[in-house]
Amino acid sequence: MAQPDLAVQLAESRYDAPGFAATYDRYRPRPPEVLLELLPRLAGVGRPRLVVDLGSGTGLSTRAWADRAEEVVGIEPNEAMRMEAMGATQAANVRYAGGSSYETGLPDSCADVVTCAQSLQWMEPEPTFTEIARILRRGGVFCAYEYYGLVTGSWEPEEALAATMASASRIRAERGLVKQSRRFPPSAERLESSGVFRSVRELSLHSVERGDGERLVGFALALGTVRRPLDEGVSEEELGLDRLRRVASELPKSPWVWEYRAWLGLC
Repeated sequence: MAQPDLAVQLAESRYDAPGFAATYDRYRPRPPEVLLELLPRLAGVGRPRLVVDLGSGTGLSTRAWADRAEEVVGIEPNEAMRMEAMGATQAANVRYAGGSSYETGLPDSCADVVTCAQSLQWMEPEPTFTEIARILRRGGVFCAYEYYGLVTGSWEPEEALAATMASASRIRAERGLVKQSRRFPPSAERLESSGVFRSVRELSLHSVERGDGERLVGFALALGTVRRPLDEGVSEEELGLDRLRRVASELPKSPWVWEYRAWLGLC
């Protein structure tokens, strides 16, 4: 089950809001293909017996493994996100469970690969790394990864998106829409200090996906930072969403570059 403080933070970020999970699943980026190829090799297997995805959300980072692993399990405490994941996943070898990164309910030493996609920052390090060490087999690999930048090839829409995100953060703070929350930003130092991993590496990488103006606006609406003020009655004009919609309408479909950081730990 979700820890009480985590449940509050997820609710504040509107993960439970009607339609949010579907928007999230449609517009958020997919896992970088290179990681899906790299992690099994680092774990010393051609095809992992089991991949465990912690904080699996709507399953974007879970079902990507369907053709690459014998079994895939997504662990997601938020029911709305988990239900969206189950509805969006057709592969018989992918399933979801309502545990947490502290209590997955999985057997000892069962996983070749454990991942956290855009989710490790929500998780308290000590109990999370203890659970990762328990479920990873010797020689298994842990990978946390997150995107931090987007290049669409058009300056003005990117600037409008950044302005909307900045306005949303400012308004949330001014109106007290988010309480003091605990976050745990990923870093190589966090992995190293856990004492769980024999070796730790940090990578910078990118992924290429096609996108257009409709996706750029959808991505903004798939951010809890933006969704919360809207649900509280803040207008699109106050957030700058009207300008984002206007300039994004001219954005043609083209390759986008998502910039990522990844942190690897060998168990």
